[in-house]
Amino acid sequence: MHPISGPTPASAAAPSPWRQRALVPVLVSLGMLVAIISSLGAPLIPTIAAADHVSVANAQWSLTVTMLVGAVATPAMGRLGDGPHRRKVILTGLAVVLVGSLLAALPLGFACLIVGRAFQGVGMGLVPLAIATARDSVPPERARSALSTLSLTTAAGVGVGYPLTGLLAESFGMYAGFWFAVIATTVALVAAAVVLPASPPRPAHPMDIPGALLLTLGMSGLLFTLTQGEHWGWGSPRLLVLGAVSVLLLAGWVLQELRTAHPLVELRLVRDRTVFAAHLTTMMGGVGMYLLISLVTRYVQTPSGAGYGFGASVVVTGLVLVPFSVGSLVAGRVVRILVRSQPPVRMLPVSCLLSFAALLSFVLAHDRLWEVFVTMALAGLGVGVNFAVTPGLVVGAVPAHETGSAMSFNQVVKYIGYSTGSALSAVILQAATTSGDGLPPESGYRTAGLTGCAVWAATAVVAYVLTRSGARRTSAVRGGRPAPAGVNGPVPDGGDLLRNTGAEQ
Repeated sequence: MHPISGPTPASAAAPSPWRQRALVPVLVSLGMLVAIISSLGAPLIPTIAAADHVSVANAQWSLTVTMLVGAVATPAMGRLGDGPHRRKVILTGLAVVLVGSLLAALPLGFACLIVGRAFQGVGMGLVPLAIATARDSVPPERARSALSTLSLTTAAGVGVGYPLTGLLAESFGMYAGFWFAVIATTVALVAAAVVLPASPPRPAHPMDIPGALLLTLGMSGLLFTLTQGEHWGWGSPRLLVLGAVSVLLLAGWVLQELRTAHPLVELRLVRDRTVFAAHLTTMMGGVGMYLLISLVTRYVQTPSGAGYGFGASVVVTGLVLVPFSVGSLVAGRVVRILVRSQPPVRMLPVSCLLSFAALLSFVLAHDRLWEVFVTMALAGLGVGVNFAVTPGLVVGAVPAHETGSAMSFNQVVKYIGYSTGSALSAVILQAATTSGDGLPPESGYRTAGLTGCAVWAATAVVAYVLTRSGARRTSAVRGGRPAPAGVNGPVPDGGDLLRNTGAEQ
């Protein structure tokens, strides 16, 4: 494993003190911007369906397409960011997000909205680049705080984006939230241009174009298969062929990454059991997060005349997500205390069980609005524990020059989870809806919730099995046996990246 490395002499031309002080806030603001933009679609899905005369399942693509593009763009941006062009990649990414926000904000129809949301998905690749920048350009004692905070912003920002979207939509119309994204992205672009340091002097490597194409086609095909299953029929030959081809493309992507000299994602780094467990629980965290969020936002907006739901406004729907963000922030604080006495890997199964409890709570108790608030708080705790722990586990296990790629892969599996959870919620509810009815029965929500519970129970078991050996190794190091040496010195145990992280906040 490898410690966080601070600024190196090679990066010399030290920035002015005020730029150094402003760097971490700007990096965190990038993460918050990404979280807000990624959440802009969900509360508006019923509104988009009505305004653009499309089905709710099709309107769900205003959320899913952002996650899909994020999953595909993130590894490419991470690999470019590990070379000498990180600053250019970040600024270019922000510029693409700005164009996408403008397209989504213009009332040019559903197709233009989807294209704009796809462009906004490019911004999701900024988080691992921000994490890599923090590792390279921030002193180690402050980098630990920045890593944890940057990871948590992807969850905490949802609680800002949802109510903000609702408030703007109710006050100024459906497109107001996207105009806010235009303004926020412009400010972030200017701040990043002023504050970001020069890229580290590392060699440039050729982009893995075949890998990028295989990942794009494979992921797109799988998600399209999932969303079209009910429409085409789950036994439809064309659906089965599309699913099989998509799986083959993703298998080809894995082979390409393993054999090429400069892969899009260094998959060999995933062989470590703890890192694999971190990626697995991150992906399932994404599935559970957006499965539950999509279910809850639709449920609370359903008119009570349907026999369930609260007929809530878009503003109230957004406020339902605030406990999720509060829970994730509380989880981050709790994790920093617990890792002083417990190996961080033990938090991964705990995060799965908390998320399981959240979905079970939704299944059993959703007749009152306060019960939904409790459900979202539990979900925030589960996702927050996972997102607070995984950066330290992953970054502590890879060389500094692979940070961008390694964290990009972590973000990729997270966005795969996001897009899968978003699409899965629409598929289950659509399957439960009787032909000719506009709304699914309440039993459809229970089915979706129980599906999420089953997934979380299985993930908790797998995470526990994978992390048992990691916990024992960490305990052995703490017990006095020498830790293995890293490239640049002693190896941190993952918890070193999280302890005392509240000092800078």
